[in-house]
Amino acid sequence: MSHENGHGPAVLEGLRTPSKALRSAIPDVYAGFSSMHRAALEPGTVDAKTKELIALGISVAQQCDGCIASHARGAAMKGATPEEVAETIGVAILMIGGPGTVYGPRAYDAFLEFHEKYAAKG
Repeated sequence: MSHENGHGPAVLEGLRTPSKALRSAIPDVYAGFSSMHRAALEPGTVDAKTKELIALGISVAQQCDGCIASHARGAAMKGATPEEVAETIGVAILMIGGPGTVYGPRAYDAFLEFHEKYAAKG
């Protein structure tokens, strides 16, 4: 499948250098965020895949392309299916309306890019 706009890996790659520069400027902020990120997404009563799907839906609602790419990758790595992602995006569209019909397809495309990569690894 061709992903003309590159909503997944290309977005993350584009953020790599500026993120590294900012992380060097404010390392304590990034360390705190990283710690919170790990704690929030680790499996507990709610499994890690479901948490990534929730984060992906919120990323659509927040209209954040970098967040979409990151959590699309996380959902793919945790074994989410295209159907699960589509339904998650459907809930985001319900909650935010029209903008969800713009950012939802971006999220689905990003997920499919990562899904192809991680599904192939089995």
